[in-house]
Amino acid sequence: MAVVRMDHPPGNGLIGPSPEATPSRPPPLAQVDGVVFPFLGGFGRYQKRLVLLSWIPALLVSCNQFSDYMHLAQPNITCAGNATAAADTVAVPPLNDSTHTPFMADNYEENGMQCSCSEPHIQLESGLKENVITQWWLVCDEEWKAHIAHLSFLLGTAVGALLAGAIADWWGRLPVLCVSVCATCVCGIAVTFSSTVLAFCMLRFVQGFGLAGISLSLYLLRIELCLPAWRFSMTMVANVLAVGGQLLLPALAVLCVDWHVLQLVLICPLALMLFYAWFFPESLRWLLATQRYERAKGQMYQVAQSNSVDTETDESGILSALEAELHQTPQSSCILQIIHTRNMWKNILVLCVNSLSSSGMGQCFVRAVSGVSFSPKHYLVLVGIAMGGCIVLVTVVLVMGRRGAQLSFMIVTALASLLQLGLLNLIGKYSLRHDTALRDTLNRRLSVALSVIGMLTSHAVSHLSMFICAEITPTVIRGGAVGLLMANAAVGMCVTALVDLQKMRGFFLLRIILTCSCLLSIICIPLLPETTGQPLPESMAEGEGLLRRPLPSGEQHHLLTRSEVAEYSRVADTPMHRQGNDTVNGIRTA
Repeated sequence: MAVVRMDHPPGNGLIGPSPEATPSRPPPLAQVDGVVFPFLGGFGRYQKRLVLLSWIPALLVSCNQFSDYMHLAQPNITCAGNATAAADTVAVPPLNDSTHTPFMADNYEENGMQCSCSEPHIQLESGLKENVITQWWLVCDEEWKAHIAHLSFLLGTAVGALLAGAIADWWGRLPVLCVSVCATCVCGIAVTFSSTVLAFCMLRFVQGFGLAGISLSLYLLRIELCLPAWRFSMTMVANVLAVGGQLLLPALAVLCVDWHVLQLVLICPLALMLFYAWFFPESLRWLLATQRYERAKGQMYQVAQSNSVDTETDESGILSALEAELHQTPQSSCILQIIHTRNMWKNILVLCVNSLSSSGMGQCFVRAVSGVSFSPKHYLVLVGIAMGGCIVLVTVVLVMGRRGAQLSFMIVTALASLLQLGLLNLIGKYSLRHDTALRDTLNRRLSVALSVIGMLTSHAVSHLSMFICAEITPTVIRGGAVGLLMANAAVGMCVTALVDLQKMRGFFLLRIILTCSCLLSIICIPLLPETTGQPLPESMAEGEGLLRRPLPSGEQHHLLTRSEVAEYSRVADTPMHRQGNDTVNGIRTA
């Protein structure tokens, strides 16, 4: 594929390359997917072993990230007598009997029957006999502390993703992994011995920080190990294992009985990841992109030896080019450099909006599926929907590509939300106005069906947005860009918890804002480049040169008037169009 170096972007009256300009190719060390990896054996035994090692922690990290479903699960409380009538047995609705998120307490009865119960009977349905809510009695006037406990973990995840991404670009992926594992293990064990709710919230914040760093570093290492044909499949296996971790969590809760024991069981296996520092290497792609050629040289020989590649015959000139560049000074980059780009910041912004809106809409759909109560059955249904989302995502991407799949999923998500907001009320108002019971039943069933579809598609959009971001951003800032999307996803999961703190005030407005964000994303997604089968960009120039596919020449003529067609036909004779440098993404510039 010819690469044309352009002094100015084409269009807007700017002049393209001169007729004397000749297409130039990047040096061999900059062509990681096309030259370096094939020389080292492609996706050989060495790479497959490391990818397998990156899958194992996905199961453990997922269990820890969703542990709030057990730690903050609301108990069923029945009152056998109250302050006014101790002799009578009064059944009080369980505290989780609401339309709120599964791990949030709320005050449903204005008369305060739950709070005035003198002989409460507590029963947890999550499999634990005691959790954080029952230990510190985070109900009634103390319910806001349960909201803060969950928000602290999500905010820690968001902050951790941002900082870990920036550090991964500056100092490498492996240091972020090691530091994050240490922070997660230390604070995770300390959570078990927290004596107050405040200490629990602060430690959970740091634990979320560390878990975000582990997830981000493993995600980057996995993608940067794979060739274009293997990237998507290897990433989807990790996503399926993460859903498997959610499925494993209720079984662990039943076996552990107490939340302290469950926390230790979830955290201690992560300590084994400290050994990754000895046998998991730094990303070779990152070492080459940041000109750390001394470290890259030793790793290249190690990879070649493991893949049984003979390095004596250097026909591609990789090793000789590496020896010539050993004197180069390492250069690190920061995600803030995108503000000086013309196209890259727009692509990342579109993906950030996709991640935020899909994550927030997913939480809104969860509320509709769980209804007035949240039981282990509902949790298993949500896990099943997440697994179905992974299966549908793989199928649609194979048929339509990355960009087409994301556009389709976002359209379905927006339609499901719009139908829930408006159409169901119209059906009940005009078609079944005299049959209230039938109207409510129909609305409920349609709402649940739309929510299931919306959860499935929003789950797919969230995962696909992060994957596309990793493919279109260059290696030198990939950590910061993926961390930015992870942070947006975590913030999207916070929205319903924030609304719960306000007693549902503003929820409808929030739903409208998220739906409008989905509609805006539908307009912007076609502007993204298609990355199927494309090599990962390494430098800022390569990332900036990824453009969406333009309209074919035959379709361009239908958009022009007769007088403009003659002028447009002369463009095909320009040197830039004679180069034949169109790719699946349009024109790649250097």
